[in-house]
Amino acid sequence: MSATVTRAPGAQQKRLAAYLDSLAQAAGHLDRIVPLTAYCAGLLLPGERKSVEPMAAKLAPDHVGSMHQSLHHFVADAPWEDEVLLDRALDTVLPAMLRQGPIIAWVVDDTGFPKKGQHSVGVARQYCGQLGKQDNCRVAVSVSVATEEASMPIAFRLYLPEVWANDRERRKKAGVPEEIEFQTKPQIALAEIKRARERGVPEGVVLADAGYGNDTQFRAQLTEWKLSYAAGIQSTVTIWKPGEQPAPASKRKGLGRPPRLLQRDAQHQPVTVKELALSLPASAWKNISWRQGVKDNLQSRFSALRVRPAHRDYWRADPHPEEWLLIEWPEGESEPTKYWFSTLPADLELTDLAHRAKHRWIIERDYQELKQELGLGHFEGRGWRGFHHHATLCIVSYGFLVAERSRFSPSARARHLGLRAPKPPQRFRPRGSPRTPRTA
Repeated sequence: MSATVTRAPGAQQKRLAAYLDSLAQAAGHLDRIVPLTAYCAGLLLPGERKSVEPMAAKLAPDHVGSMHQSLHHFVADAPWEDEVLLDRALDTVLPAMLRQGPIIAWVVDDTGFPKKGQHSVGVARQYCGQLGKQDNCRVAVSVSVATEEASMPIAFRLYLPEVWANDRERRKKAGVPEEIEFQTKPQIALAEIKRARERGVPEGVVLADAGYGNDTQFRAQLTEWKLSYAAGIQSTVTIWKPGEQPAPASKRKGLGRPPRLLQRDAQHQPVTVKELALSLPASAWKNISWRQGVKDNLQSRFSALRVRPAHRDYWRADPHPEEWLLIEWPEGESEPTKYWFSTLPADLELTDLAHRAKHRWIIERDYQELKQELGLGHFEGRGWRGFHHHATLCIVSYGFLVAERSRFSPSARARHLGLRAPKPPQRFRPRGSPRTPRTA
């Protein structure tokens, strides 16, 4: 007769238990402690599918039904606040990150979740980055804090397309809160940034792609808040060549109010950033390596100039301030591939400017793990609350991994925390499994 060996929890398991206990207290009610702890454990345990049903089978194989009901109620119906839980997680994760280095960036991004049908909240035909094309999906906007080595989302909200925002019946069925109105993705990002500032999160350079950088109001609001940015822009964006700007207002002719608006004439015309880039001499480009890749250092050719944006400045009395135009033109490409506007200091070295702009890659690593290891895209419900609750629980679970890595534990990965769970029932197959046995 073999004896059963019970191992005492290790230091990492004790830290995880303390972390989950802290989150459970932020969830509001004592009856939420068990399902929150179980849900996060289910996300961190090995498993290909992180929706409620397979997690319930893994966590409680002898009581799948009751565990399924508990988890489903907690994620789909319980009225706990996502922001409160994210804030509590940040209280633990941020100090761990800061021990490795300061916050250097706030990364704005959006991520897509392919989804069929018309009734799941936010699903519409739109661009999906995961698929690289237009398709049925939903998209969420996030802001992450990043050091040189680590990053974590601190805000996450579904983008609600106009076809959803203006459809009362679908909104009601999906439980979209009354106060949620249509907002563009840049507007959602600004609201998330505003809250992070109010909470006192250490500030960094705002990094964003062209979906945000093309929006002049987005960049202007960051400047008003005294936040520097390095934001992607499209090649068609217009600027004034270095040293140039629109003509001043024309002199008054006759009586009346003197003209105040800037002018454009044959001698004062802006150009696109692509036109300017193609006109630069070979000496303007410099090879720069910005980080270590899987095999080699990642490098490319860059150039940077001080320019004035030209967007609708004919409605302004003063020209836009000068800022950096950073351009990337990889060797072998027929034309430049990326452009950024940046309000980083005018005396910044080109190497540092390129390094900072390129640091947005770090959120791609986070989303890869959030989706592949923690099941960020596995939520099967249709409602607003459930979608955000599931995402929040994925993010706070990921936060524990970020904190562990910052403790010199680079091996901390989902599925590799030493967590144990009973094997699921022998014949259990989650809904949608291609191996589901036929009924007689």
